[in-house]
Amino acid sequence: MTAEATPSLVEDPAASGAAGSGPAGAGRALRARTTAAYLRYVAGKLAGAAVSLLAVLVTSFFLFRLIPGDPVKFMTGGRPVSAAQIAAYRREFGLDLPLWHQFTQYCGKALTGDLGTSYQFHVPVVDKITEALPNTLLLTGTAFVLYTALGIFLGTRSAWRHGGLGDRLNTGLALTLYSIPSFWLGLLLIIVLSVGAGPVPGLFPTGGMESGGKEGFAYAVDVAHHLVLPVVTLVAVEYGQTLLVTRSALLDEMGGDYLTTARAKGLRDDLVRRRHAVPNALLPTVTLVFVNLGRTVAGVILVETVFSWPGLGGLFYQALSVPDLPLVQGLFFVFASAVIVMNTLADLLYPLLDPRVGR
Repeated sequence: MTAEATPSLVEDPAASGAAGSGPAGAGRALRARTTAAYLRYVAGKLAGAAVSLLAVLVTSFFLFRLIPGDPVKFMTGGRPVSAAQIAAYRREFGLDLPLWHQFTQYCGKALTGDLGTSYQFHVPVVDKITEALPNTLLLTGTAFVLYTALGIFLGTRSAWRHGGLGDRLNTGLALTLYSIPSFWLGLLLIIVLSVGAGPVPGLFPTGGMESGGKEGFAYAVDVAHHLVLPVVTLVAVEYGQTLLVTRSALLDEMGGDYLTTARAKGLRDDLVRRRHAVPNALLPTVTLVFVNLGRTVAGVILVETVFSWPGLGGLFYQALSVPDLPLVQGLFFVFASAVIVMNTLADLLYPLLDPRVGR
């Protein structure tokens, strides 16, 4: 018996392809195209992030060399020194090398995780950043959670009842607080609630992170006591932005036919808002949340300076006054990198929230 005599026993490639073109085959092909499109999208975003990090690395080197001031004079403490001593200091920190040579050294070390040695502290920059980072995360992380939750909650309530008295009060207060400089509000809170004004006694410390001499639970309470005013300052200034973005995005969604259909099915307004309207209005808010999350690593320089909080922001301000070039460069690179990384993560999350993105 030959294959020609029994065609039914021989696999027909055309027939096999036709069988694979049914619903299951079409579904697999769609998933393959979707996966390929998402991978191209991810590759593009990661490439863009890498280019941005390289640009930050270059900028952080050249930007701070425009700052007036001589680091060698700071290192000598203003004492009269000989030209030989000055030359020795410059040679020790590589300041006697041509600018292009300093740049190539900086880039080569940065790519290996070495951000140099601080002029004023005489320790690796990475060590100083690691030492101050937990303090910044405690302050700005606490504030981030509070102002994000408050902004999203009040933003959704204002949008759902837009035009009402509550909406007008919330929007007006948010715009007012958002326009106030954070350092000015911080100073005002110190005057009123730390120093005391009129009948109001001083209730909170004027600055710092701890009073000293306390351990265990008493230490935690002391840190929380010092944390109140800087956190209140950050929440008051920052929550308005989240509120306004959430409100605007939700107002754009409220005219959608799918909300009318949900109401026609008998769903309560609270369920329509939480299950349908808010998830579809998340994209702009997600962007803002991730940007703010990146800024959490940077801290808020002015607020940390006003309240003498020993974090990255205060360290950056202290380094600028020298100028401590390795420390300033390292902090700037960390700040910018945190924002870039968080923006990239938000971009990668978009297609999961809205499949239309990245197609």
